[in-house]
Amino acid sequence: MTTLGLIGSGHIGSTVARLAVAAGYDVVLSNSRGPDTLTDLVAELGPRARAATAEEAAQAGDIVVVSIPVKNFLAVPPAPLAGKVVIDTGNYYPARDGEIAELSSGTLTTTELVARHLSEARVVKGFNNIYYRHLAELARPAGAGDRSAIVIAGDDQDAKKSAAEFLDALGYDTVDAGSLAESWRFEPGTPAYGLPYTGGAEDFMTAPGHPTGTEPLREALAAAQR
Repeated sequence: MTTLGLIGSGHIGSTVARLAVAAGYDVVLSNSRGPDTLTDLVAELGPRARAATAEEAAQAGDIVVVSIPVKNFLAVPPAPLAGKVVIDTGNYYPARDGEIAELSSGTLTTTELVARHLSEARVVKGFNNIYYRHLAELARPAGAGDRSAIVIAGDDQDAKKSAAEFLDALGYDTVDAGSLAESWRFEPGTPAYGLPYTGGAEDFMTAPGHPTGTEPLREALAAAQR
């Protein structure tokens, strides 16, 4: 059975954990405050889940989701992630993360910055364009007529295939936006970020989730401008 490692167990991380446990994965959770702070979440998730340090979660995971503020990316341990598929959910918010020159200038995308740090991992961008409540609400079985999709990007085709298989197990189709250099197309402020899952409502943080398939997301990616 595949084990999911989570580095960061906030809104997105804990939602991914819930979906993964429901799909039959074992889950090893971590956060910056230590395993003892995850007791309630582990109890909720049941026997398939346990809490650990970030290093332990990285070592245990067959696939690892990194879901932390971008400003903390250097805290992710590179060595145990070598050769593994890592899904980075990060979005750059200067008001929270401080000014990171390479991101503000567009020299690098957020996940290119993370991938440079995790130079031996197989890094994919994903889960960043959907609000965590919608992520929880919109999961559907394969073949469902109202199944939604999530956008991914990456430089390793096999890693993207593994990420797509993981998303399929969780209840989502995928749209491949291309390389990590193209992942700006579904970062904050673009048409593919948040709003496709609201059915047209402008405030995606308060609107209920609306199923969104692959074609609307492809159109949104194509409409993105820098």
